[in-house]
Amino acid sequence: MLGLSLFDWVVILLYAGVIIWIGWRVKNKVATSGDYFMGNRRGNKIMMIMNALGAGTHTDQAIAVSGATYGIGLAGIWYQWVYLFSTPFYWLLAPIYRRVRYITIGDFFEERYGSKLGSAYAVMGLTYFTLEVGLILKGTGLAINAITGGQISAEMVIIILTVFFLAYSVLGGLISALFINLLQGSFIIVLSFMLIPFALAAGGGLAEMKTKVPEYMFSLVAPHEVTWMFLIMIVINGLVGVVVLPHHMGVGGAGKTELNCRSGFTFGNFVKRFATLGWAYIGVLAAVLYPGLTAANREQAFGMAVTNLLPHGLIGLMIAAMAAMVLAASHNYMVGGSALFTRNFYKKFLKPNSSEVHDLRVARIASLVVVVGGVIMALSLSSVVQGIKYVWQFTAFFGIAFWMGIIWRRSNRYGVWASLATTIGTSLVTNFIFHWPLEYQIALYLPAGILVLILVSRLTKQEPEVQLNKFYTLLHTPVGEEHKLKQQGIPIMLEGESFSGSDKTTPEQDLEENGHSLLIVDLLSLKSKFSIKRYRVDVMGFVKAFGFVLIILGIAILTTYL
Repeated sequence: MLGLSLFDWVVILLYAGVIIWIGWRVKNKVATSGDYFMGNRRGNKIMMIMNALGAGTHTDQAIAVSGATYGIGLAGIWYQWVYLFSTPFYWLLAPIYRRVRYITIGDFFEERYGSKLGSAYAVMGLTYFTLEVGLILKGTGLAINAITGGQISAEMVIIILTVFFLAYSVLGGLISALFINLLQGSFIIVLSFMLIPFALAAGGGLAEMKTKVPEYMFSLVAPHEVTWMFLIMIVINGLVGVVVLPHHMGVGGAGKTELNCRSGFTFGNFVKRFATLGWAYIGVLAAVLYPGLTAANREQAFGMAVTNLLPHGLIGLMIAAMAAMVLAASHNYMVGGSALFTRNFYKKFLKPNSSEVHDLRVARIASLVVVVGGVIMALSLSSVVQGIKYVWQFTAFFGIAFWMGIIWRRSNRYGVWASLATTIGTSLVTNFIFHWPLEYQIALYLPAGILVLILVSRLTKQEPEVQLNKFYTLLHTPVGEEHKLKQQGIPIMLEGESFSGSDKTTPEQDLEENGHSLLIVDLLSLKSKFSIKRYRVDVMGFVKAFGFVLIILGIAILTTYL
């Protein structure tokens, strides 16, 4: 039966039925574009954690990591752990996404730097979403093709998954994502570790398997491809670029409270960092059991391991888990892409006075366009890892402007345009003319982009004071204090179901003065402002999150000595 048993098909179809049923049940909760794009900011902690896990975890990542570790050992884990050291910063970033009350990161660039940069970002964001949906479908197609022994082609997998995904997601928007990802998250965790005990049993245990491959295969640094220089540069580049991943406005800003957003954004991604260990070991163990794959086809390692190690039924469960990863991430990307198009193109240039009903219809059509673009990309990409590297670069180009726009009031649109021209030009020249490795490209274009932004901003006029005051007032107004914005006549783009969630203060007390001030926003004035009382939530949460980094890294290092 196309390379699968009847039992496998029963598991897969049961999963598909449950997902479609949930998607159609929650579609009636969508009445406005705010519901569709941001779930009307109604996410609780568990929803936000599972949504962050689902939105940020894709089958293509498991395929790419296991393929990389098959070829170069555990060091291949850094193709996803590029954001490991950035994850504690998510605790600091989430309230920024929430406080601006924007719907897209395109809104951020428009409100901070003007409409043209908002549209320029929207182009980047739509490119990102299309590329990511393509990578997700490509990786899953390769894996299921290998699992079925080639009886279901990668192209057919891509089409089937797309139809299935559209069957429940287009009508429900982010609301259905918040509900469905509660289920998807558990499938993701299953996928990450299910294969390991079967692989160890087939290979005679870890100690025996270690003797059959070079020592570097169980090291977190490789003699080639993932070197120390590579690690340092991609970690720095990842921290710069992660702030403008276009789905992060929804992942970090769709909660009822700032604490819900912080917890979801940070700890949902920590679950992913831990799950990545499973993907990495699957690739290394597959290298022991099934040697012979070349660099060009090493991304088939995951599918080969599934086919050869799992019994019937569990193969179906694995395919269902892989589908869960596709749907969870693609759902968020589709909604994010439709928001960027509708808000930062359609309403800006074509129909600024359109109704909510009309906007919701346009958003659903735009969702389809994003997915179709992803399918075309999936059918065109030659390598999942190569696509990941492209994503790292062009997000970092805009990430400089995001960071500087929050930290430095003097940052302006002229500096941003000059910075974008510098980073893009430097990347193109060093890549296509001089053929530098990625790490050396990063070492040049990041400092060049920052320095150019600062210099040009200093030499040109500042952004309008009214615009700056509105932007920074939002950042200094914690969720739950929207009455202060209304008193000053500052518009709230989407308030949603907002409340402070704080039991530490009374309504008469100022939340910023009582632990809710933001370190990143006040970075250049911390010398005069800092106190533990004022920044308590930021400081305590960041320290705890960094502790999680050390724990996960410690587990990884410990496993290399077992």
